[in-house]
Amino acid sequence: MKEFNTVDLTPDNFADYGVCGYKDIAKHKELRAKLDWFTEYYPKGLRIKVIVSPTGGYQGMIEYIPGEYAHRPVIARGFMFIHCIFAGFRNEFKGKGFATALIEECINDAKNQKMKGVSVVTRKGSFMANSEIFIKNGFVIVDLSKPDFQLLVKKFNPGDLDPCFNKEVLNDLKKYDQGLTIFRSPQCPYTEKNVMAIMDTAKNKFKIKTQLIDLRDHLSAQSTPNPFGTFALIYNGEIISHHPISNTRFENIMTSFTN
Repeated sequence: MKEFNTVDLTPDNFADYGVCGYKDIAKHKELRAKLDWFTEYYPKGLRIKVIVSPTGGYQGMIEYIPGEYAHRPVIARGFMFIHCIFAGFRNEFKGKGFATALIEECINDAKNQKMKGVSVVTRKGSFMANSEIFIKNGFVIVDLSKPDFQLLVKKFNPGDLDPCFNKEVLNDLKKYDQGLTIFRSPQCPYTEKNVMAIMDTAKNKFKIKTQLIDLRDHLSAQSTPNPFGTFALIYNGEIISHHPISNTRFENIMTSFTN
């Protein structure tokens, strides 16, 4: 029996598979927002591919898009850009080569479209793959951004210029030096979760002036001061979370500021 099948998601079959552990369109506002976003960017080259095991079901996915539409503060025109990848929801399906298979799908698409290569932002910890799986598949680190983000690329022509972080916008935090600013985008369904609870806690428990910035498109995501691109919590000009967090985690962070 074949270990897995790869399925190309489209706006028409999206609800049959879901993404990131969300599947019920009617139940999850996050998933409806993701579908709307996917429908908008699908004609621009956005692709989501999922790994389905005959015995374990949905066990991974990759999402990528032409670099000019990347939802990260990067300059990567001409490259395919990977937003996210994960494989092996259950431990018995880890180490099966699923992630490599998904990366190869992306590389093949980029080659077929005569692109310069494939690029990705990585980081150790939650919400992003680390660099190891990409280095294993021929990627090299070409740029860094604080605190520990890495930009990697697999170029098809060594003579092409490397993609890079957009240094002009990264860490430009002066305009967010009063109270709490929250960035979120429908690109990542987890950026919706807990945001309203965090805003309520900020206003009512910590008496903090709060503003929510919804990143509506790739241009706004590319202009964020956080390499993650589609989420940030900024308090008095300092990034206090580079990726989505729970309301409990937010309370703990803010308590450390006030003690």
